[in-house]
Amino acid sequence: MFALTALDARPLTVSLKCEPSLAEALRAEHPAVRPGYHLNKRHWITITLDDSLSDELVLGLLEDSYELVVDRLPKRQRDLVRAPRRS
Repeated sequence: MFALTALDARPLTVSLKCEPSLAEALRAEHPAVRPGYHLNKRHWITITLDDSLSDELVLGLLEDSYELVVDRLPKRQRDLVRAPRRS
């Protein structure tokens, strides 16, 4: 699992896996980024999708979360699920 959301919740939030040092920096810089809701606060962040974060930042965090999870899979599974990176 690399992302978690309740699609009918308002405001819409998404929880993403994140490197601990980046998570700390993001929480310090952006009010819309909080520790992961009901998740390991060191490795997860919950972001509120309220237009205060750029689309590029949100998409980058989503891709980073996916990569963090895929990188921990056994090689055989990793090769099956690895999506090509967008430019």
